[in-house]
Amino acid sequence: MIETVGLVLVGLLAGGLSGFIGIGGATIMIPALVLIYGTSQHLAQGTSLAALLLPVGVLAVVKYWQTGNVNLTFAVLIAVGFFVGAYFGAVYAQPVPDIILKRLFAGYLILVALQILFTS
Repeated sequence: MIETVGLVLVGLLAGGLSGFIGIGGATIMIPALVLIYGTSQHLAQGTSLAALLLPVGVLAVVKYWQTGNVNLTFAVLIAVGFFVGAYFGAVYAQPVPDIILKRLFAGYLILVALQILFTS
């Protein structure tokens, strides 16, 4: 149950930030799956693509699926959260000034880059 709630929250965060500052949901989902759920990078990428399946990534998901690198349950739960989160992120982003959204986006990218750079 905790895992299910956590995965839906990952989807909500990914959808919310995607709608709010225009980031790709995979930049949330992949680190969460690797760092929180301990998946391999391949499994995280395949699962993230499956969560965003229609229409994005269909051919890539098939390839990951063929090699056993998709967790369909995780993908569906993340997609549920993403669906709702993207809507609310978009709603709350509308009144935020453009310069603030640009700075939030840049800050997020810097944090992700630093994490990737300094994590083994």
